[in-house]
Amino acid sequence: MSSEVMTHENWARLHVARRVSDIAKSMIKLSRLGRSIFPTPSHPLRGGEELAARLKVSEASCVRTRTAKAYPRNLGCARPMNPRATVIDAQRASPEQVSAFRLSRHHLVKRASASALAQVAGDMAGVQAQVLSAAQISLWARTRGLSADDVENALWRDRTLVKSWCIRGALHIIPSKDFAVFVRGGDRRNARSTAWLVRARMPIEAVDRLVEAMRDGLDRPLTRSEIAERITASLGIKSVEKSHRGWGGTSTATGFRIAGKMLSLDGIVFLACLRGLACFGPARGAQATFVRPEKWLPDWNDLPVEKAELELLRRYLRAHGPATVRDFALWTYMTAPDSREIWARLEPEMAPVDVDGRIGWVLREDLPALRRSKLDEPVIRLLPSFDAFLLGVKDKSHLVDLAHYKRVYRPQGWLSPVVLVDGRVVGVWSHERKGDRLSVRITPFSRLSPMVRSHIREEADDLGRFFGARGRSIRFS
Repeated sequence: MSSEVMTHENWARLHVARRVSDIAKSMIKLSRLGRSIFPTPSHPLRGGEELAARLKVSEASCVRTRTAKAYPRNLGCARPMNPRATVIDAQRASPEQVSAFRLSRHHLVKRASASALAQVAGDMAGVQAQVLSAAQISLWARTRGLSADDVENALWRDRTLVKSWCIRGALHIIPSKDFAVFVRGGDRRNARSTAWLVRARMPIEAVDRLVEAMRDGLDRPLTRSEIAERITASLGIKSVEKSHRGWGGTSTATGFRIAGKMLSLDGIVFLACLRGLACFGPARGAQATFVRPEKWLPDWNDLPVEKAELELLRRYLRAHGPATVRDFALWTYMTAPDSREIWARLEPEMAPVDVDGRIGWVLREDLPALRRSKLDEPVIRLLPSFDAFLLGVKDKSHLVDLAHYKRVYRPQGWLSPVVLVDGRVVGVWSHERKGDRLSVRITPFSRLSPMVRSHIREEADDLGRFFGARGRSIRFS
């Protein structure tokens, strides 16, 4: 390979982005053709001649020198999060301190009281809830003396918790008073979550009219069929039925035709919730209901998008820091440019942290707590699928050994319930409820000590109490 390409400033970036062998072949081929793969300035040279010649380097620059160490790949970025901050500026923290800090912020070191349920959901930065029982177990793992009825009452009677689609376009349970933080704070993500409308060539103006018609009728909780009736009455268009095949066989979906294409009622409801125009109301039998948040939530407090974005990032860093802008982008499902813009606005409140040579960021106000963080006694918990503790950052090496990674983070975005010991995943587990009996099965990755097994039994027994099971059994496989 020519010395020109070996010493070019972009070589290190390209080396990380693609396999070296592919790059080398491309460079050699282009070099023989008298071309370069490196970008050239688009402005003309003096005299009006367009820059067409490939970039040149001097003879001196061809001397082979030691290249700078690439930025750690597992931080998820080709360059440091903030070029102005260096490792010298960063506070040092051990992996054990980081683990203890995150465990504490998630109320996994010491369970909170049942009366602080909404506070726990907020400190977790939301509870993922596409599987409601998993969301309930997430809250149980962090709250002492909690029962399943307590969660139901907080959602539908006291309304201190609310259920809606928000972060990553996924169902979450969040504190009612922070509804605007989690919904408005992810407003930029909506374009990605609704890209299917663009691909389907749906007229956005017509979609907006359907969503607004739904919102106008939600002064009280309505079922999907009642929402369809309200849209028909408001816009004068009839709903249609369409059959389709899914995982469970053939089913029928209700929707409305727009420019010859059908937008399902589920899609309309999803969009309304994602935009903060609706949230879940109490179930009516087996049917879900939806209602306007300002009519349902006792502590409704809307926020401008700009303020909500900053507060959402603060919540994220409090729960999952030290983290990087790439971690934040993955957690919110925002684009990299949008994430960087929000990150840059909050940067004065952040501080870099060096964890074994890897740079992450925390809120500056959290540095004292991070320095003090340590585990004085074992922390053993049973966490459910999609638990927030498992979803905070891209690099999972601090959580689970590579050999067991695929047993936890499974295909199609599914996560196994895990046994957590001092912040590390040591096994997976499952449970089955039959009548008033609860059966728990533990599958450890390696031999567990008698002390750990004893703590796991205590946790499983308390889970049975949470669900109101009279008979409880636990089996280690």
